[in-house]
Amino acid sequence: MIENAHVETASFIWLIVGAVLWIAVPVAIAIIWKLKKKEPITSILVGAATFLLFALILEKPIQNVLAFPTAMGLPEHTVSRFLNANPVLLALVAGLFPGVFEETGRLIAFKTVLRKRKNKETSISYGIGHGGFEVILILGLTYIQYIAYAVMLNTGTFGTVVDQVVSQAPEQLGSIESVVSLLTGFSFADLSIAFVERIFAVLFHIGASIFVFYACKDKKRFWLYPFAIILHTGMDFIGALSIFNVINLSAWTLEGIVAVFGLLTFFGAYLLLYRKDV
Repeated sequence: MIENAHVETASFIWLIVGAVLWIAVPVAIAIIWKLKKKEPITSILVGAATFLLFALILEKPIQNVLAFPTAMGLPEHTVSRFLNANPVLLALVAGLFPGVFEETGRLIAFKTVLRKRKNKETSISYGIGHGGFEVILILGLTYIQYIAYAVMLNTGTFGTVVDQVVSQAPEQLGSIESVVSLLTGFSFADLSIAFVERIFAVLFHIGASIFVFYACKDKKRFWLYPFAIILHTGMDFIGALSIFNVINLSAWTLEGIVAVFGLLTFFGAYLLLYRKDV
């Protein structure tokens, strides 16, 4: 399949459009918000840096060592075998790690580097940085990588890379074939699903940032911090149940679930906390 794979022009165009969107839109939103609200750009950058530190540098490696050691080139152990034999529990772990690490990252950021910024706009600035950088890093850079793979497929050089990877990690062949299948059939629908999902995911991050901001600002509202963890865990838990085939949900159904979490979290935080803070 890989040897004969070819990425059509239309798929190339949608991949390029996606790469531009995933980088340009978050940057544009950050700039517009900063200029409109006269917010320090550092509040947005702190959100981005905190996501990088807590979600990618800390959370992912620890989660992989615990549940997916082979992804780190490590042998399986008792805990990983137990989790992988119990997909519901595995899904819970997959949801809990982002919830705990990312919301704790927000808490620490608001308690330390942003502790002197008491204006409510700081909460949204942080959320824009956190959610926007996630879009750029996870989707923007991924789409650029996809474009490079597509070029290699059409020039016949991708097979050499595959041979090198498979010779060192044969278990990666399935993942490579999935990527090739995605690229050769990439369409506007695929881009639309990703775009819709990111809109609501960013709204969730902004809403969660508002919750944790007020948890830090008012000791009586500290319960908003564990509440944000529960919301985050719940959203990712449902997605993980689908990934691990515990439940069978279509892509658009999953996006609908993300939309519900994103809208309820954002508007709940905005209407009940942000708008009432004068």
